[in-house]
Amino acid sequence: MSKRASGKGTGNKFRISLALPVAAVMNCADNTGAKNLYIISVKGIKGRLNKLPAACVGDMVLATVKKGKPELRKKVMPAIVVRQRKHWRRKDGTFIYFEDNAGVICNPKGEMKGSGVTGPVAKEAADIWPRVASNAGTVV
Repeated sequence: MSKRASGKGTGNKFRISLALPVAAVMNCADNTGAKNLYIISVKGIKGRLNKLPAACVGDMVLATVKKGKPELRKKVMPAIVVRQRKHWRRKDGTFIYFEDNAGVICNPKGEMKGSGVTGPVAKEAADIWPRVASNAGTVV
């Protein structure tokens, strides 16, 4: 069991390369009206002096909307990372990466605010967050 696995979702998470530090901007992959998300903090990271907390696929982060509908902007909301550009190794030995960093807006329990996900979703995120998996078009 990984030390970094969040307690909110279901299932255990294998160690994945950290790709999105605090202050990273990622695309919003749902239909809420947000265009991109700015990462403020990562849930479940305690921290260490001079090291930025970073997130990977399947992590829940606290984020704000930088571009999008005015009613979504300037508010702190939870989001789940569903894609990352940094490659990571799966248990079967394959390496996988996506062409963008993306996340979906959700509530603290992991239920999505939107009703659909654009683009593929990583299997690691779909295993931990079943509500994201049910709204995903393709799971890779």
